[in-house]
Amino acid sequence: MSRKVFSLVTVLVALALALSACGQAATPTPEPTAVVTEAPASPTPVPPTPTPVPPTATPTQEPITLTDGLGNTVTLEQPAQRIVALAPSITESLFAIGAGGQIVARDDNSKFPAEAEQIPSVGGLWGDLPLETILSYQPDLVIVAEIISPDKVKQMQDAGLTVFWVPNPKDFDGLYKNLRDLAKLTGHEEEAEKLIAQLQERVQAVEDALADVTDEPLVFYELDGTDPANPWTTGPNTFISNTIKMAKGRNVGDVLDKAWAQISTEELVKQNPDIILLADAPYGVTPESVAQRPGWDAIKAVKEGKVYPFDPNLLSVPGPRLVDGLETLAVMLHPDVFCAKDLTQHLEQNLVGAVCNP
Repeated sequence: MSRKVFSLVTVLVALALALSACGQAATPTPEPTAVVTEAPASPTPVPPTPTPVPPTATPTQEPITLTDGLGNTVTLEQPAQRIVALAPSITESLFAIGAGGQIVARDDNSKFPAEAEQIPSVGGLWGDLPLETILSYQPDLVIVAEIISPDKVKQMQDAGLTVFWVPNPKDFDGLYKNLRDLAKLTGHEEEAEKLIAQLQERVQAVEDALADVTDEPLVFYELDGTDPANPWTTGPNTFISNTIKMAKGRNVGDVLDKAWAQISTEELVKQNPDIILLADAPYGVTPESVAQRPGWDAIKAVKEGKVYPFDPNLLSVPGPRLVDGLETLAVMLHPDVFCAKDLTQHLEQNLVGAVCNP
């Protein structure tokens, strides 16, 4: 019975007793009971007493179980909330799927997006593992990429840390799988699927634009020209090589027998690439300095002025910006197809401008 109805009943009972008291000795007013079986007529119907409904049990969070790139099975009772991200690609990918706020520490090289630099760093990754610093953040998950060796992974596991090792993708399907794994570990699966759909649409747009292209220029992608007579490049079956092929180009490094190797000036002159891309441009290598290397003036790309700087982060950091890398490659290899299209508007203009606005 509602409080309103109960109050009305109580008042009416009290009035009835008061009226009867005019001809009788006063008698004690009876205490109203919690349930009135006979209530006076009321314009408001009395609702039935609701049947108590037992509380619904809160669904139990199913444990999250995934196998990482080293074959280790990782199980979490709930999505990770305190993550140490030990690779630029991991940090970038976590932010891209909406999990940046769950990172409590990163490595020195994880600087994208800009918000990542506000997160404390555990230091560099090239020397000894900063194990004590990592432990001090009390992470529930440490996520690493291929730049962390299996030995270092074991070192962290032996210290009681849960570690997930993410392999470098060989193609875009591998990138999408990595994003889905990270999303499952962090509870951001819906956001990841939206991101993947956008990336797939952009990749498809490049493939559609190049569908009728038959000319495939030969490309030399320079990773490190510290030894200009024997610069480092990418070999066959790497993401960079496969992406050059997707952009309708051919990779000079495919003649090598390693994923990352040096190539001699003699071999380069023999291959005679149409285009040279300088991924070491951030370290001071320029088209002008390349033209001054002994013997390089005989290479077609140098003679025709088709030596361009390239942002290494677009193809060497295996995160969502790999799609930017594909688009930029496609523009540089086929400016006649892309420069008049909207595709170039969101790309780094200091790169595509070299071919679209020479």
